[in-house]
Amino acid sequence: MLAAILLLLLFQAPGQGRQGQFPGQQPSPSPTQARPQASPTPTPEVPPVVTRHEIRVAGSTIKYTAIAGMMPIKNREGETEANIFFTSYIVDQPENAPARPLTFSFNGGPGSASVWLHMGAIGPKRVKMNADGSMPSPPFELVDNEGTWLTKSDLVFIDPVGTGYSRPTRPELGQKFFGLQGDIESVGEFIRMYLTRYERWTSPLFLAGESYGTTRASALSGYLIDRGIAFNGIMLISTIMNFETTAFASGNDLPYALFLPSYAATAWYHKKLPSDLQSKPVARVVADAENFAASEYMLALEKGSRLTPQERQEAITKLARFTGLDAKFLDYANLRVNLNLFRKELLRSERRSIGRLDSRFKGYDSNLATDSTEYDASEAAIRPPYTSTFNNYVRSELGYKTDLEYYILGGGIGPWNWGTNNNYVDTSTALRNALAKNPFLKVFVAMGYYDMATPYYAVEYTLGHISIDPSLLKNFSTSYYEAGHMMYIDEKSLTKLHTDVTKFMDDSMRR
Repeated sequence: MLAAILLLLLFQAPGQGRQGQFPGQQPSPSPTQARPQASPTPTPEVPPVVTRHEIRVAGSTIKYTAIAGMMPIKNREGETEANIFFTSYIVDQPENAPARPLTFSFNGGPGSASVWLHMGAIGPKRVKMNADGSMPSPPFELVDNEGTWLTKSDLVFIDPVGTGYSRPTRPELGQKFFGLQGDIESVGEFIRMYLTRYERWTSPLFLAGESYGTTRASALSGYLIDRGIAFNGIMLISTIMNFETTAFASGNDLPYALFLPSYAATAWYHKKLPSDLQSKPVARVVADAENFAASEYMLALEKGSRLTPQERQEAITKLARFTGLDAKFLDYANLRVNLNLFRKELLRSERRSIGRLDSRFKGYDSNLATDSTEYDASEAAIRPPYTSTFNNYVRSELGYKTDLEYYILGGGIGPWNWGTNNNYVDTSTALRNALAKNPFLKVFVAMGYYDMATPYYAVEYTLGHISIDPSLLKNFSTSYYEAGHMMYIDEKSLTKLHTDVTKFMDDSMRR
């Protein structure tokens, strides 16, 4: 594989970008060459841009090759229906060195580009935030990523169709990709094509997904195992596989119990709990909240109007204890506080709201009397730094130049086809099937205490209901972080994540 990349780089000075070719691809004709005047032919592929780089990590220099370009996604008739933008990083090695692991990474949304994991946790460069993950003063900058996974694996970042620079070739084809099944099939085809074109079929393989990217990753594990592609490991960061666990809806009381430990962690962080709870570490606080949520609170929700006045008052008292909310408010809410209400109510007396992706962040709403927040303060803190630094990086350092808008989060997809009648998607069954068919597959799950988008206790519930053979439970490992959905924006959590993933990859490749 390295030989193929070196051919692309022949006569190229380090750090200087130029157009490359896929292994075995014929050069595109020059503009002056005569073209046959026959029937119209498909638009030729634009070769990727290849550049050479190096970074310093833990006192050592890592030299690597970056490839940025488009992968055509074709139908069975050979027509290109979409182009998927990707960025890959391949560490330079001697010709006869064994194949390094290869990790495919993407974010979620639906409608999110891979930039968050790429420039926040995994890639060789990261966006410089404040130590706690809050937004620094602009202009923003990139730094070498001491926590890059490049120390363990080559990396491929995928922007699914409708995200980043990835587009369907015709607008009417978008609906083929803007849905659960079409998304799985197109990303699965990208992976097959990458393994083929870059000759990586025999490399140890990993998947890394965040948020809806974990929905995609778990589904892909089942989809690709039936096509002969088996992974050594899957890293699920801020996981959502069973959407019933987070859907606040009439008749579905499950989310109220599963969000409660995250409410408790958030109230603890903002110092809204009773003194005996406030004096405990957050891990102890959430453990106490879990015990209440799984027993008395779940039973109270199940009883509904059958609760006696005494039972109702006892439930309200304990709910107030773990949420920091007023008992009368909880009574008015019928013991059921959805996420929007909690984000608005917890700090209402301070005239502030709290974030969804990371509930440590505080926001300013113009109307204090509403029942939901006007924006997500945690998303507002990260979007400008990641948008500006990536747009500059992809052109100036990777040499990929285009006038297309890079859809970082939303704007590029149409209505999403969930393929269900009630939106309760559950891709954990695909992960279960992958594990049954590939018992060597390992799964790592990273969860943040202050993540209100994919609360950790809902993830635990899903993992506990996969109906997997007990002998395969050892294939799972979990880790918890005192941060939010994107725990890696917090420097301490970034370091911990790198340590956890390094160990996980080593364990996943141990025979």
